[in-house]
Amino acid sequence: MKTLIAIPCFDMMHTGFVKSFCDMEKPGEVAYTFIQGTMIYEARNLIANNAIKCGFDRVLWLDSDMIIPRDAMTRLAADMDTGIDFVTALYFKRKPPINPVLCDNVRWFVHPDGNVETGATSFTGYPRDTLFECAGAGFGCVMTSVDLLKQVVETYGSPFTPMMGIGEDLAFCWRVARLGGKMYCDSRIKCGHIGQYVFDEKDFEGGKA
Repeated sequence: MKTLIAIPCFDMMHTGFVKSFCDMEKPGEVAYTFIQGTMIYEARNLIANNAIKCGFDRVLWLDSDMIIPRDAMTRLAADMDTGIDFVTALYFKRKPPINPVLCDNVRWFVHPDGNVETGATSFTGYPRDTLFECAGAGFGCVMTSVDLLKQVVETYGSPFTPMMGIGEDLAFCWRVARLGGKMYCDSRIKCGHIGQYVFDEKDFEGGKA
């Protein structure tokens, strides 16, 4: 498998991310792309189109404020080998409430009067330590097939362009769902989210208590 590791970054990369990225196992044929100085959704659109043109099989999307487990790419690739096209690792918001950056519902609908109904529900009851279906996720640590990117590009043009009320990551997930695609989370793969300190699952559990 030929995998493109994609890191859109608006300005600087956290040293904690850089260390975890360097330590991460990178199985198979791998190439990298780092895009700075542009809007994140524009960088994602460019990366998606380049992955298609250059004949990659998969893209591993990483955000530069994440702490990536050493075996994250290996385990995401193993999940993809079961025949799925989208799988995210588990990570959490950096501000209270410390909920997973994961959704069990993503809504976007234009009413006849022109009003847009939009929203996303945080998947706080996610299944622990297993692979399960979800409705959407942030793109802090996500692997997608290039076949899926092609489908979204062919139908919608720009796969990551934001929509009124939802950002580029959930807009992509909404488009995938509209095409009948399925998205998954592997909650065994736990990433840290760099803020004032590294937020992770223990903060979510503590906030519930």
